[in-house]
Amino acid sequence: MLLVPSDADDRSALDRLLTSGSVRERHDRIDDQLAELARCLRPADALSGHRLDAAVEELTGGVEHSRYGTWAWYPWSGRLVHVLPRAEFRRVRTDRNRDKITAVQQQSLLERRIGVIGLSVGNSAALTCAMEGVGGSFRLADFDTLGLSNLNRLRAGVHDLGLPKTVLCARQMYEIDPYLDIELWHEGLTEDTVDAFFGDADRPLDLVVEECDTPWVKTAVRERARQHRVPVLMDANDRGLLDVERFDLEPDRPPFHGRGGDLSAEDVRRLSPAATLSYLLRICDESNLSPAMVDALGRIGETLSSWPQLASGVMLGGALVTDTARRILLGAPVASGRYYVDLEALIGTADCERIVAGATR
Repeated sequence: MLLVPSDADDRSALDRLLTSGSVRERHDRIDDQLAELARCLRPADALSGHRLDAAVEELTGGVEHSRYGTWAWYPWSGRLVHVLPRAEFRRVRTDRNRDKITAVQQQSLLERRIGVIGLSVGNSAALTCAMEGVGGSFRLADFDTLGLSNLNRLRAGVHDLGLPKTVLCARQMYEIDPYLDIELWHEGLTEDTVDAFFGDADRPLDLVVEECDTPWVKTAVRERARQHRVPVLMDANDRGLLDVERFDLEPDRPPFHGRGGDLSAEDVRRLSPAATLSYLLRICDESNLSPAMVDALGRIGETLSSWPQLASGVMLGGALVTDTARRILLGAPVASGRYYVDLEALIGTADCERIVAGATR
C-alpha cells in the first residue's frame, strides 16, 4: 500500500496505521534520498553543506520533508518506509544504470509489461528485471508454493516456506520498487486462463519469460505468443542455454524452432508420460544437454526426485533473460535462436585439467 502524506485522506490513513500497533519498523531516510537526488541531478556540482541543503529545498519546493514523497507499507514485514515520489525514486534508484541505459531508454523500459511463467528460474529473471528497471508492470504465474528443496536456488528464507511462489516473488520485487504494477496468477496457467494472461488491447504483454515445467503450458504459451506477436525467452538452466523466439517479428515461426513438430498444446496434453518425456527432450534438444543432465533424466523417479538445478545456473539465467529482454524491448537486433553461455566450457577447463595433471605427475 502506498500513502502520500501530502494527501489529506492518505495522511489520515497513515496516522491510523501508525497508532494501530501493526508497524514494527518505521524507516525514514528521506533526507538521504533527497541528497542523493540532488547529487544525481547535478553531478558536476559536488554538492555539500549549505549548497546541498539549498538544492534539496529547491527540489521539495519548501514542503516539510515528513509530508514529501510516499510512505510504502509492507504488511508482511510490518515495515513502513518513506521513499521519494515515483519519478524521483526511479531516477535515483536507476542512476547507476546510466548511460549503459540512457534516461530515455530507462523510461521506455519502465512502461513495458512482462509476463513470467514459472517462478523458480523465473524468480531470478523477474527480480533481475526489477532491479535493472526492465519493465514497470509484471504478470507472475505459478501454482506452486515454496518448499525446502527450492532453497538451493531461490533467494528466500526458511520463514518463507509454504508461501505461494507468486507472493514470494512479488514481495521481493515490491521491496526493490514499491511503485511496480504486479498481477499475480496463483493457479499458474490453465486452459481457462492462458488467453487472459496475454491481456487485451489495453493491457497487452510486451514480452514473456517462460520457465515452467509443464510441456502443454510451454506449448500453449507459444501458440498465444504467436497469435499476439509477443517475443518469448526461456532459460533452460543447463549449459547456460537461452532460447529466443521473436514471434513479434516472425509470427509464423514454428514454436521451439520447429523441434516440437506439428503437435498442438492439446495434442501435448494427451501424450502418455513416456511420449511427454520424449517431446520434452526434443524441444530441449537432447543432443546438446550437459552430460550431468542426460544422466539425471534417466534416474528421475528412481534415485532422483526431479531434475537438478543449481543456484549459479538460475542466477546466470536471470542475467541472460534480463539482458536479452532489455535489448529486445529497446529495439536492438536480437535474432531468434538458441544461445549457450556454458561456463564450464568457457572458463579454463582444458587448461586447468592440464595443470592439475602436470602437478600430480
